Amino acid sequence: MINQKNGLMFVFLTAVVSGFSIFINKFGVKGIDSSIFTFSKNVLVALFLISIILLMGNMKEIKELTKKQWGKLVLIGLIGGSIPFLMFFRGLQLTTGTSAALIHKMMFIFVGIGAVYFLKEKLNKNMMIGAVLLLLGNGLLLKFGFNGFGMGEILIFGAMLLWAAEQLISKHALRELSGNVVAFGRMFFGSIFIFVYLLSVGKIGLILTLTSSQLLWVAVTSVFLLLYVMTWYNGLKYVNVSVAVPVLLLGSVITTLLKFAFSGAVVTAGQAIGMVSILAGVVIIVGYSNIKSLFLVKNGWN
Repeated sequence: MINQKNGLMFVFLTAVVSGFSIFINKFGVKGIDSSIFTFSKNVLVALFLISIILLMGNMKEIKELTKKQWGKLVLIGLIGGSIPFLMFFRGLQLTTGTSAALIHKMMFIFVGIGAVYFLKEKLNKNMMIGAVLLLLGNGLLLKFGFNGFGMGEILIFGAMLLWAAEQLISKHALRELSGNVVAFGRMFFGSIFIFVYLLSVGKIGLILTLTSSQLLWVAVTSVFLLLYVMTWYNGLKYVNVSVAVPVLLLGSVITTLLKFAFSGAVVTAGQAIGMVSILAGVVIIVGYSNIKSLFLVKNGWN
């Protein structure tokens, strides 16, 4: 049976998957229209998830969904699995990757505020201190490479707000539904909305132009996306969203280390301090005792 401790472990696994996924996706998306790439992955992951739900005997849960629960899943697919992706990738074309990352990594602030007002979660002093360390660490890691607000930044900021709202709605839906069902709703309905978009702009035919190499990248990155949504929603069900979302910033540290490992570049002092700051921020927010129980006691090291 999954409890809060196991849920926290799932959230940490999500951060690890995210770190590797972002790094690998940069290779996979080359030469492929971003909306086609996103749509293809969403469809594949939705198929994986429905297969998993059938194998685990959870189809009864889907059959018993109420209209209100279906509505939540549709909304999660709209504001989490479709519109923000289209906004984000369009924004990336108009601004730098560094600016986009800086804006996107601010999501935990808006999630925390929303969690207090809409989910009645409690914020404490440690969470505030941790948030400052996360912001500082992310800024140092990305060298504060922000060029002001243009249309690109506005689109990315809007996408970030939608993703933040999705986290709040998902957490609310998870009070009644399993993580796999919420993940399926996000990917399935997200795929439908992106399909409608591709059809309206005349891009849907591009799917037939994908080469075998591109299809392989879609398959590989879909596996990472599947792991991401399964670990995330199953973890979020048992962990406060104001705690879970900040943990995802560990993915930035992993992605950065992978970049340096494969490029042979040297980590600057500022970036090293930034990574340490992010790690410290996560430890303070989650709580040292909770992390110790996850990684030490469980393995018999204490």
